[in-house]
Amino acid sequence: MSLREQFTDQLKVSMKAGDHARTSTLRMIMARLKDTDIASRPKGVDKVPDDEVLSMLRGMVKSRRESVTMYEQGNRPELAAKETAEIAVIEAFLPQQMDDAATEAAVTRAIAEAGATSIKEMGKVMAALRAKHAGSLDMAKAGPIVKARLSG
Repeated sequence: MSLREQFTDQLKVSMKAGDHARTSTLRMIMARLKDTDIASRPKGVDKVPDDEVLSMLRGMVKSRRESVTMYEQGNRPELAAKETAEIAVIEAFLPQQMDDAATEAAVTRAIAEAGATSIKEMGKVMAALRAKHAGSLDMAKAGPIVKARLSG
């Protein structure tokens, strides 16, 4: 089942259950997806593929995490809680992220495969990681690990 179908099915389920917060978040996701589709039309693409949808979802999670931080600093716990609830709904559609041990192992393999020996080759290693583990690896966590391995 494609992500688009999952969004529609989950929206129907949440509406029938009367879960207003989840319904609102799912509608927001679908509106953002429609905007993304419209933005891709000049490229000759009517509907963006699932990998771009996942990228869009990751961006939504990232912006909400930043908002949570700002709301907590501004002493607005009710808004931070709302954003946190939205993050939970969005993350349900994302693939499971690698844990720290799996990330370390993936970085080790990518460095070996790329034959990288210095920090100058960090780009090759990151490209290899992105190609193999784009959906399941947090590149923000992998970057510092790669840098540390290639520096020392």
